[in-house]
Amino acid sequence: MEEPNILIRKVYAESLDSEFILIRQLLPRYRFVSMDTEFPGVIHHVNPTKPHQHHHLKPYEHYGLLKRNVDDLKLIQVGLTLADAFGNLPVLDGFRCIWEFNFCDFDVTRDDHAPDSIALLREQGIGFEQNKERGADSSRFARLMMWSGMINNPLVTWVTFHGGYDIAYLVKILTQRKLPENLDGFLEHVRMLFGERLYDVKYMIRFCDSLYGGLERVAKALSVDRVAGKCHQASSDSLLTWHVFEKIASLVKGGHRKYAGVLFGLEPEVRPPPRFVGYADYRLCPRRNFNYVVNWHGQIIGQVLS
Repeated sequence: MEEPNILIRKVYAESLDSEFILIRQLLPRYRFVSMDTEFPGVIHHVNPTKPHQHHHLKPYEHYGLLKRNVDDLKLIQVGLTLADAFGNLPVLDGFRCIWEFNFCDFDVTRDDHAPDSIALLREQGIGFEQNKERGADSSRFARLMMWSGMINNPLVTWVTFHGGYDIAYLVKILTQRKLPENLDGFLEHVRMLFGERLYDVKYMIRFCDSLYGGLERVAKALSVDRVAGKCHQASSDSLLTWHVFEKIASLVKGGHRKYAGVLFGLEPEVRPPPRFVGYADYRLCPRRNFNYVVNWHGQIIGQVLS
């Protein structure tokens, strides 16, 4: 039987609440969340004359650069793909569905950005003027994301590709603060919000023969096709990331689990032994109002807009 076509559910302010009600209902079955973001490029570089030469940075240097950019820039789009343990996407109204959340925060006429990145995103169909007029506020998105059950849930598995910036932008909007001052503090926030079941496919391919490069190249090498949308659209990239992850996981037959909890380029110098991080280690307090993020000792490490 032929599978239903894929529909990208484009979400703006007027549909934000209703879409998260759907996601909350779907999450008990569809516990794999593949995520991608779009943002206004990178404006801070280690060497402005060679802006793309970051390959030899140590993890703490990578983080310092990432923090400067994420602190100073605003999120444009988040794409989410939900899947069950068999790789099936949710079917709504006869279509397999993925989500694209568009935000009003970024004003292309006033806010900092990399012009070449904005030009590329325009070419791929992102409407900055429409987003400014109709887009959702990222702080409300973050509050609903908490409410949906995605965050701080040990049953949810997160999947990214080269996900340092993607995860960092979510940490920023979920805590409503600038990123922590150092890499260790950031990784603590990541574990608290996303748990240990977080995979970065870019990190995983480091251990796969003949696989390297960006998402498009890796997908092509694995004969994985883009089946919805365009590259540099967060929804489409989240789906392609999921399919690439599925393919790699099927090849290593469960061996992928040893690569959980590490973001490419932000690897801790010495990884602690794998441990379960969930409700027993961290909690949101109070959970219903989402006022503060606290660790198990009751110390406030972040704040979420109520």
